[in-house]
Amino acid sequence: MTSRLNPYLSFRGNARQAMEFYQGVFGGALRLNTFGEFNPEAGPIADQIMHGMLETPSGYTIMGSDTPPEMAHNPGDNITVSLSGDDSVELHGYWDKLSASGKISVPLEKQMWGDEFGACVDRFGIPWMVNIGTQG
Repeated sequence: MTSRLNPYLSFRGNARQAMEFYQGVFGGALRLNTFGEFNPEAGPIADQIMHGMLETPSGYTIMGSDTPPEMAHNPGDNITVSLSGDDSVELHGYWDKLSASGKISVPLEKQMWGDEFGACVDRFGIPWMVNIGTQG
């Protein structure tokens, strides 16, 4: 296996919903494992996600999990997920779905460097940047 760089996202009790949402955005195969699968004494967090991984047809990988109650959780404090490339149709599709129920901080439009760029925070509090490069 080659090295890969991908985001690992932390949630507070809604990792399943978030990972299923991202699967709806990007497609692909989603694997989810609960705390209860690995620890029969997990108690109230038994059905929460200990580890989830989405592998998409475009080669993206997103991992995520629920944060146990005894651990600090500050959504979006230290991660931004960046999508970039030159497939305008594909990237616009992702942008439309990610920003639809979130908050746009920079509209996806042509920027001074010549590319289209936008930034938003999705409905789960995760910040995203989309950069669509110019061709030619």
